[in-house]
Parts: sequence; C-alpha cells; structure tokens
Amino acid sequence: MSATVLSAGIAGSRSRAAPAWPVGWIAAVAWFGIAALIMVWPDADDLGRTPLLAAVATGFGGVILLLALLSTSPRLAPRLEPFRAAGPWLLVLALALGAWELVTAKLDLLPRPFFVAPQSLLEVFTDDWPRLSDSVWNSLLLVLPGYALGAAIGFLFGIAMGWSRLVGYWAHPVVRLIGPLPATAWLPIAFFAFSSSHGASTFLIALASFFPVTVLTWSGVSSVSKAYYDVARTMGASPWFLVRKVAVPAAMPSVFVGLFMGLGASFSVLVVAEMMGVKSGLGWYMQWAQGWAAYANMYAALLVMALMCSGAVTLLFYLRDRLLSWQKGLVRW
Repeated sequence: MSATVLSAGIAGSRSRAAPAWPVGWIAAVAWFGIAALIMVWPDADDLGRTPLLAAVATGFGGVILLLALLSTSPRLAPRLEPFRAAGPWLLVLALALGAWELVTAKLDLLPRPFFVAPQSLLEVFTDDWPRLSDSVWNSLLLVLPGYALGAAIGFLFGIAMGWSRLVGYWAHPVVRLIGPLPATAWLPIAFFAFSSSHGASTFLIALASFFPVTVLTWSGVSSVSKAYYDVARTMGASPWFLVRKVAVPAAMPSVFVGLFMGLGASFSVLVVAEMMGVKSGLGWYMQWAQGWAAYANMYAALLVMALMCSGAVTLLFYLRDRLLSWQKGLVRW
C-alpha cells in the first residue's frame, strides 16, 4: 500500500513538473525562428518593412511564451484554456508566415505583382491606414443600416406570412418568384428608383438580407406546434399575446439562422454596391487598388472585410446565446 502511494506521489510530482502547454512552447520557438529568418536572410528585393515584420513575429513569440509560462499556474490555467485550444493554430500560422516569406520576399518564386510579400501587406496598414480606416467606416455606415432594415422588414414579413393564412397565400408566390433572384440583378431598378448611389446601395443590401430572414422566420412561425396555442388559448390568451409570447419565441432559432445567412449575403453585395459611384468604402478601395495593380492594398482590404464579417457573426452568436440560453454552446463560432 505504501509503495503504491509513493509511486502515485512520484508520478504526480512528475506530471506537475512537466510543461502544461507543450504546443505553446513549440509555437513560441517557431515564431522566434521565423523572426530570425526574416532578419538574417536577405530579401530578394528592397522591402522597407522587414525589421517591423521581424519585430511583430518576435512580439507574437513573446506573448505565446508568456502564456505558456502562465499556463503552469493552477489558478490561471483554466482561464488560458482558449489559448491552449488554439495552440496548433498558433504553430501553423507561424509556419505559414515562414513559407509565405520564403516564396515571396526571400526566393521571389511567385510572379509579381499578383503575389506580394508579408512586408508589402504590412506596409499597407502602416502607410495607407487613413484611407483604409475611412473605407472601413463608410462600409459600416452602409452595410449596417441596410442589413438592419432588410432584417427588420423580413422579420415582420415572415411573422405575418407564418401567422396569417391570407398574407401567406398572397405573399408566398411573390417571395418565391422574386426572393431567389440575386440582389445585384436589381441594379437597373435601384438606379432608377433612388436618386443617390447611397440609397441604391442601401436598397440592394437590405434586399439581400430580406429574403433569408423572411423565409426562415416564416418557416419558424409555421412550424410551431398547435398544442402551444391551444394551451395559451385555454388560459385566455389574445391573438397578440400568442404572436408575442408563443409564435415569436418558438421561431427564434430559425430567425437567427436567417440572420446569419442574411449577414453573409449583405457583405457579398457590399462590394458590388460600393462600385455604384461611392467615393469611399472597402468595395471602392478594392476596385481602386485593382485599377492601379496595387494588389497588396486589395489583399489588405479583403483581410479587413473578412475580419469585419467574422466580428459581426460573433456578435450575432453572442446575442443568440443571450436570447436562446437553452441552446448556448450547441453551435459554436
């Protein structure tokens, strides 16, 4: 018995002495190695942001190393669990940056200007950030009102179609005929109906988000069990109460699916919408960069747009988890 306890104690001490996050240590070393590669290996061409890129890689390595050291603390380890889960990705990103640096800046294997070095992308964020940030702000001012307008109208329209047979009878063929059309196909009508390019762009974005929200809300309201209505009616519930307290809450999972789909459609239309005479925006920025063969600027705008869309979806998931607490963690983003 004593030998068993002694062996268990030795094993426990060894487990405590082992690194709590070995992937983190490897990732930190990888980032430091990439920083050394960037600085030591001469560039094939004159790139002005090589020291800054090496400093950024060193900073990433230092942060990961600090997290790896803190992960050995029993009190901090649970809070650092998201970083532990992202450990393989941190390592892969370092290796991807090294491969990108080798084939572009160091060996010049890919044709220019279609493929740019990491230093060129970093130069866009350091030198052209005023124009890029202004484009981001104007894109947000365009996509958020358009998406909110289309989602709100689609939500109300979907409830009306799912609740009222009369509305569903007359609206179903119209939605079925017009809804699947791409929003960009309405460009001529948008130009004719709106006097400004901003209004036409808002209309196209709202139209892109309207159809999925309408269809999913309609489906959610229509699929509510009649037993819920019968129980509420026996307790004296009015039709307005049935809509607010029974139909809409039961349909919310489907509504959020429509909101997610509408958000993706809105960002896909944003690029086309901003090509209609606007003077600032990520779509305009990408068109301007392509016209001047400034592919680094175009890639930077694509990266920013991807982060914007991902951040908006994250906020929607947060709102979904708050409103639909019984489904929290069922689908992760």
